[in-house]
Amino acid sequence: MNPQAAELNSVIQEKSSIVFEMLSERGKSIFFPKKGILGQTAEAKGTKINATIGAAVEDDGTPMRLEAIASKINLDPSLVFPYAPSFGRPDIRAKWKSMIYDKNPSLSGVELSLPVVTNALTHGISMAGYMFLDPEDEVIVPDLFWGNYNLTLTNAYGSAITKFNLFKNGGFDLEAFEAKLNEGGIGKKVVILNFPNNPSGYTPTDTEQDAIVEIIKASADKGNKIVAIIDDAYFGLVYEEGIAKESIFSPLSQLHENVLAVKVDGATKEDYVWGFRVGFITYGIKGGDAALYGALESKTAGAIRGNISNAANISQSLLLAAFESQEYADQKAAKYNIMQKRYDAVKAALMEEKYLEYFEALPYNSGYFMCVKLAEGLNGDEIRQLLIEKYSIGLISLGNVLRIAFSAVAASDVKEMFEGIYNACKDCKK
Repeated sequence: MNPQAAELNSVIQEKSSIVFEMLSERGKSIFFPKKGILGQTAEAKGTKINATIGAAVEDDGTPMRLEAIASKINLDPSLVFPYAPSFGRPDIRAKWKSMIYDKNPSLSGVELSLPVVTNALTHGISMAGYMFLDPEDEVIVPDLFWGNYNLTLTNAYGSAITKFNLFKNGGFDLEAFEAKLNEGGIGKKVVILNFPNNPSGYTPTDTEQDAIVEIIKASADKGNKIVAIIDDAYFGLVYEEGIAKESIFSPLSQLHENVLAVKVDGATKEDYVWGFRVGFITYGIKGGDAALYGALESKTAGAIRGNISNAANISQSLLLAAFESQEYADQKAAKYNIMQKRYDAVKAALMEEKYLEYFEALPYNSGYFMCVKLAEGLNGDEIRQLLIEKYSIGLISLGNVLRIAFSAVAASDVKEMFEGIYNACKDCKK
């Protein structure tokens, strides 16, 4: 093992032997190289003649650039063209951390890690897998889950996906979750909690979230060591009262010495910048301190360094400028209101009782999506294809469930969409 990895492991073992046991073999072996090229480059910073880093500069010392590109970007070239650190830009890391506290007031006074920048959510989930998953590990998810977990966790790291029933009596199936979490012997458990859920668009009620946290606490009390990966891709997009407004990361990050909360989030969906590819990983555990978190941040940055080197500098700079602008909050609220109207249009359309002959809505209250479950005898993919060919409507088929991204449908088109689904179902029943 590299001595730098061993040094980080010693810090983690001293601060929390439980967190060390949660790490995968990759996680234990990884480190951020403070020596070698990166270390020597850091030591040479500020020298008159700096021939260390693999980038080019103009004769005046500014980043070398093509005017055909630079002329289209209204940012200082130093914020655009050079590499960003593998940890991410220090300024946006600090800003995102402060925003986590602003969005989750119950975290006030709780010590968290400094977020590490990832290449958005997919990469963040992958890096969480790198840090915590070995081939023999299972990942607990609901039976309605984002299909890309299969590629990022199963195909990449060999870990198995194991599912629990998501809904019961119109809400979160707490019994199924508890049974799955406590299945098998006492040991390491890895669970992904994704709210608002993709594909269902469901976020637990305040009461349900409290119950989920209590289930995890009880499991940790038994001796289970739980890595709770919080996929907060759609955080903040909640459209009903009584639904949990704070991320479940908030209570889990201060819950128990046996529970490590790993928040994977980003600007992608929250700030409507899907192509920017800027996400974050943040760690929280009861009793966690700067030394423990610093070691986890270094390991995460090492995994990123060995994977993509670093996330794009220009995206981080643009986002930071937006976060610090006076218009940001009002503009974000305006887009939220559009999403709320589309959600309300879905609710209004589904009041039509005739639809129940062919489909019914699964529980939904947030996010970008909602799903309808088809009546017995209807084939989801057959209906999906008919909707394209006859009604010019595109949906996603998940077996006998259709996923509808109402985020991409104007409120004025929602009724026509559901009428099309109804008519396509009727056509297929003939």
